[in-house]
Amino acid sequence: MVTLCRPAVAVPEHVITLDDTLRLARDLHASHDQLPLVLRLIKNTQVAKRHLVQPIETTLKHPGFEQRNAVYVREAKARLPDVVARALVHAELAADRIDAIVFVSCTGFTMPSLIPWMINELEFRSDTRQLPIAQMGCAAGGAAINRAHDFCLAYPGAHVLVVACEFCSLCYQPTDLDVGNLLSNGLFGDAIAAAVVRGNGGSGLRVLGNGSRLVRDTEDWISYAVKATGFHFQLDRRVPGTMEQLAPELRSVAAEYGWDAGALDFYIVHAGGPRILDDLSHFLGVESGMFRHSRATLTEYGNIASAVVLDALGRLFEAGGVAQGARGLMAGFGPGITAEITLGTWFGPSASRKPRSHHLIGKEATT
Repeated sequence: MVTLCRPAVAVPEHVITLDDTLRLARDLHASHDQLPLVLRLIKNTQVAKRHLVQPIETTLKHPGFEQRNAVYVREAKARLPDVVARALVHAELAADRIDAIVFVSCTGFTMPSLIPWMINELEFRSDTRQLPIAQMGCAAGGAAINRAHDFCLAYPGAHVLVVACEFCSLCYQPTDLDVGNLLSNGLFGDAIAAAVVRGNGGSGLRVLGNGSRLVRDTEDWISYAVKATGFHFQLDRRVPGTMEQLAPELRSVAAEYGWDAGALDFYIVHAGGPRILDDLSHFLGVESGMFRHSRATLTEYGNIASAVVLDALGRLFEAGGVAQGARGLMAGFGPGITAEITLGTWFGPSASRKPRSHHLIGKEATT
């Protein structure tokens, strides 16, 4: 059985609170004609604090794309070794047991990817397969898990390391003043996360299957404009409402395995914002509390892009897991509009409670 083991997560040491963000918005955009709306939207994100790779004073300056990307590489190389080492410990594997590495990021660019550097510096084998994913945004965390699962199915017994490295603050653009971008300035945070998908052995989420779904004709709803100053994030105002279209897709993937997506024991989904979680709760017919781990990630770290699903899964481990055999769904959402969906059963640290009766899910509050 293929098992997604406990993730390791790290956030940078520089912290910006909600109050800090609101104060900066007032100071920097005092003359903006929609400032009251921006402040209200930032408050509604429910993000209490975020972590940044640089002090906020440095973050607000734009020295140019070249220097920013140099910061991305420097900070990634400084922070990746510890996170990767902890993920390997959680999986009870040495680096030389890893057969492939999936590296996902949308906030910096290198060629080659950082995988060759990791292989050279962190004692992975030279024949380790490489799969960098750079253009799936927040959905890439789910895609990484699913591609690792696919690899383990193709090569039984193989083990795959998944790494998400997101420094969203390095994409701050001081000249982007539309409401969506000003909201993004108060939503996104920085983090690195890693986890091992074992082809055999280990404990955690036993992966049953995965699926990918695209909402047609929405490829320009979440995108980058690539300019001399770097990546300019573009967000269509219709994006928060896409759960009405994606919830049926989650049901479709679950139904392929005979499951009801609205009647599962746990959910780990991308917390792009509170409305995403609220709408998913509504359209799947499950209690809001079922998304508590994703909400905790949003509250404590903000939207950390592809690292969200790994951090939220880590919180499930920290909470003691769920009962053995409990059924769950993971989902990452991002550009496309794309959903990357993973189904699995719990085979790890076990909470004392038994799995809920599946027909009652959505009608009971969780604690």
